[in-house]
Amino acid sequence: MTKHRIYSVSVASVYPHYIAKAEKKGRTKAEVDEIISWLTGDSREALDDQLARNTNFADFFAQAPQMNPSRSQITGVICGVRVEEIQETTMREIRYLDKLIDELAKGRAMEKILRK
Repeated sequence: MTKHRIYSVSVASVYPHYIAKAEKKGRTKAEVDEIISWLTGDSREALDDQLARNTNFADFFAQAPQMNPSRSQITGVICGVRVEEIQETTMREIRYLDKLIDELAKGRAMEKILRK
C-alpha cells in the first residue's frame, strides 16, 4: 500500500483493530481512547465525531486540536522502521499511534505510555 493510500484510510476502519489488539491482552477501549486523546488533544466526543465522519488519517492528524509535544519521546521500531527516524509528518504521527497501541498491548503502564 502506498503512503497516499494509507493516508486516505479512515481512522474508523482501523480503530476497531486498535481496540481488539488491546482487549486481546486484557486492556480496555477506554485506555485506547485515553492514548488517542493524549496524542491528539481530542475529547471523547471529538473522537466519536471523527470516527462517525470516517475521517482519514491525514485529516485526523491535521485537524487535531493539540498534538502532544511529548510525542517526540516515542521511540522504537514499528513495522520495521524506527519511528523517530520517519521524516514524513503524517506517517510519523500514524506510527506514533501504532507504537502507543503496541505498548498498551504489551502491558506497559499507562503512565509510561503517556510519557509522564
